[in-house]
Amino acid sequence: MELGDLEPDGSYRIALVPQARPQTDSDTTTSQKSTQATTEPNPPVTEGDHRTVEIETIGDQGDGIARVERGYVVIVPDTDPHERVEIEITSVAETVAFAEVVERYEHHE
Repeated sequence: MELGDLEPDGSYRIALVPQARPQTDSDTTTSQKSTQATTEPNPPVTEGDHRTVEIETIGDQGDGIARVERGYVVIVPDTDPHERVEIEITSVAETVAFAEVVERYEHHE
């Protein structure tokens, strides 16, 4: 993630990332068990990847939302629901990636 100055009337993308709470002694045994059971593999995409996806819905900020392997969310601006597009991944976080449209396909091409 990058930090920078905000400009008036600018458009910005944000990602909400949960913050881990401090561990207490009573959490140690339970935490060790749950960490082993819930450790997720790395995101299924990397920056620069090209994918063909279908936009499932539109998010609260008006961007298209697609899902890839394991339900991983990819946010794609300037798309419509059910639109099929080729995308290039531009930014990857643990729970979400951002992409730009490379090519738009006719419906069910």
